[in-house]
Amino acid sequence: MPLLQITGFHKRYRRQVAVERVDLSVGRGEIFGLIGPDGAGKSSLMKAAAGVLSYEGGLIEAFGVPLDSETNAERVKDRIGFMPQGLGLNLYPDLSVEENIDFLARLREVAPADLARRKRRLLAMTRLERFRGRAMKHLSGGMKQKLGLVCTLIHQPELVILDEPTTGVDPLSRRDFWAILTDLLRDRGITALVSTAYLDEASRFHRLALLHQGQVLDQGTPEEIVSRVPGRLLSFRTSQPGEALRRLQGRYRQLDYDGHRIRVFVTATGEAAALDELRRHLGDLPVRQLEAGEPGLEDVFVALLRGRGDADREGVPRLPVNGRSHRGGEDEVLIEASGLCRDFGDFRAVDRVGFRVRRGEIFGLLGANGAGKTTVIKMLTGILRPTAGSGRVAGADMRRAAGAIRQRIGYMSQSFSLYRDLTALENIRLYGGIYGLGPGLLQERIDWVLEMAGIRGHESDRTAALPMGLRQRLALGCALVHRPQVLFLDEPTSGVDPLGRRRFWSILTHLAREQGVAILITTHYMSEAEHCDHLALMHAGRLVADKTPDALRRELQQEVGELLELQLDHPLEALERLEGQFKGVTLHGNRIHLFAPSLSAAEPVIRRLLADTGVELRSLRTRVPGMEDVFVYRMGLLEREAA
Repeated sequence: MPLLQITGFHKRYRRQVAVERVDLSVGRGEIFGLIGPDGAGKSSLMKAAAGVLSYEGGLIEAFGVPLDSETNAERVKDRIGFMPQGLGLNLYPDLSVEENIDFLARLREVAPADLARRKRRLLAMTRLERFRGRAMKHLSGGMKQKLGLVCTLIHQPELVILDEPTTGVDPLSRRDFWAILTDLLRDRGITALVSTAYLDEASRFHRLALLHQGQVLDQGTPEEIVSRVPGRLLSFRTSQPGEALRRLQGRYRQLDYDGHRIRVFVTATGEAAALDELRRHLGDLPVRQLEAGEPGLEDVFVALLRGRGDADREGVPRLPVNGRSHRGGEDEVLIEASGLCRDFGDFRAVDRVGFRVRRGEIFGLLGANGAGKTTVIKMLTGILRPTAGSGRVAGADMRRAAGAIRQRIGYMSQSFSLYRDLTALENIRLYGGIYGLGPGLLQERIDWVLEMAGIRGHESDRTAALPMGLRQRLALGCALVHRPQVLFLDEPTSGVDPLGRRRFWSILTHLAREQGVAILITTHYMSEAEHCDHLALMHAGRLVADKTPDALRRELQQEVGELLELQLDHPLEALERLEGQFKGVTLHGNRIHLFAPSLSAAEPVIRRLLADTGVELRSLRTRVPGMEDVFVYRMGLLEREAA
């Protein structure tokens, strides 16, 4: 019998349907994922499953008890741990780490002896031991989420319900979070219902459901879902990307260009057939580095959305592809930071940071929560005055020409970019007025923004009512209304669905390649880091790497070897055996990832370690390391050195 059973679930807020006709079950000892963008219905479903939200239709049963009344919800509340969406929303800002844990433990009536033992173990697992006395409000985002998890687990629930626990959290803290869940699953057989907007986390679930607009698009194991959308993901480079895109547009619904490689999802069965089909359409175009691979869950999610016609309903920006990349003044440096420092009292948030961004370049600034990325952007845009160092943006000195800089840049901040009570058109007009555009030029720019952002037909919609993807593209349009030379974007796609993020990045690529805009962007989506021409990694206020994505990947492979993926029938039993022998051993659903000098050297060792466990090794293969692997390895190494 499932530990959690949801049948025909329906929830609405007044006339707005949030979730409709959802059926799913979660088995004991399973990590089940709910994946979808903001507004998909994940939070409503999870609150109802935790017994803290009423609903209009269907039935939810936890531990065999129907959660259809407050009385029944009280019967199972001691067996459930619920962590709501948002950084530290189940915590008290002015209480210390230890005070928050003790307070939640008293509410849950945890015995003092049990509390001391559990607190010691959970603080060690989350690496929060040395921060016992620090106030919650002074923790980084990742630390807040780990403290929230400790407080959720302190009464040892059998079922934990975690609503987007990793959203807005850096990749290293996300990896820590999953390691904690893996340990709890292995040691206590805990059951977890976890929601996320990160498709790259999907492989970590035993089973999952893809949600969109309150409905389940598909559910099953990651492998089952991928298998139901047959096809191959092909990627290649060419010296004529504009012409290649023209030849492929209209033939393929999933076609993306990140400024380096063109990626196309071909539904032909079999790798050879897919490659032949693509070559036929490309004709005599020069193609290099043509590669074929299996589609990921993000590709499948996008295919499902496009199959439903949701892409057409939201509005697709159609930017011209003129077959050229921006050429004029490519070596011109538009953003330059030199020895930038910023102190807040005795705390140094940014320490001697320096880098350059050239015209037409997309520059990614990556780092853990609290690394100093946003502070760097605020100094370069003239919002914060640096303690030391210098910088130039679009030819203006950031210390003496803040007004000139603001006229030459576009800026999307983490927290505020639009006036949500105004309509889309009113926001564009407001920003045009702020930047001093005359009536004739303003109308021309309004037309461009509406076309670029794909929001024609939504001009009179209140901004707060727009879907997240449209709202983010509108914010981008407002930042570009005055045609700036430089664009600063601080985590612009957080919470946006995969289709919306792909559209957003197609616009950024167009701006950089064909209009020569220099773009500096921060992001926690490591798949987006692959689109950048250059990446700078920040740690504790300092720049620790400044290279291309390919160079960072090669450096990782030289230091730790190849990334191997093992598919096993009982991965938890194998995990402990492998952890002592290999680096970077992590659980991904029914698969394990690890680093080894080579596949040939590692295979006999792996088979020997698993020989007496009864675990079947179903497959073993190499994978190309992603930017998350690079980030986690580098940041983890620096944290261990600092400790």
